[in-house]
Amino acid sequence: MIVTLILFLAFITLGIFLMNGKGASLIAGYNTLPKEEKEKYDEPALCRFMGKMIFVLSLCMLLWPASELLEIQWLFGLGLGLFIGIVLFMVVYMNTGNRFKK
Repeated sequence: MIVTLILFLAFITLGIFLMNGKGASLIAGYNTLPKEEKEKYDEPALCRFMGKMIFVLSLCMLLWPASELLEIQWLFGLGLGLFIGIVLFMVVYMNTGNRFKK
């Protein structure tokens, strides 16, 4: 439970950092692009989207210790299912439609 709360705080910190348009080097895939390719993307919009998603993921993570405290096992399953679903949504959303291209 303590580890989950520490991860929650780390995610919130990362989310705040990304919401300010900073930390694009922490986004997997983007950080490995050559400089010419990076210039084709709207970096602040990409960072803001990732920051919002990190906040949503951190809220899903709060269900994990809540299930332990309240002794309701299905809360953990709900939180884990939402977490996995949101990650899948993020991957599909970011890689389709050229949403973050300039």
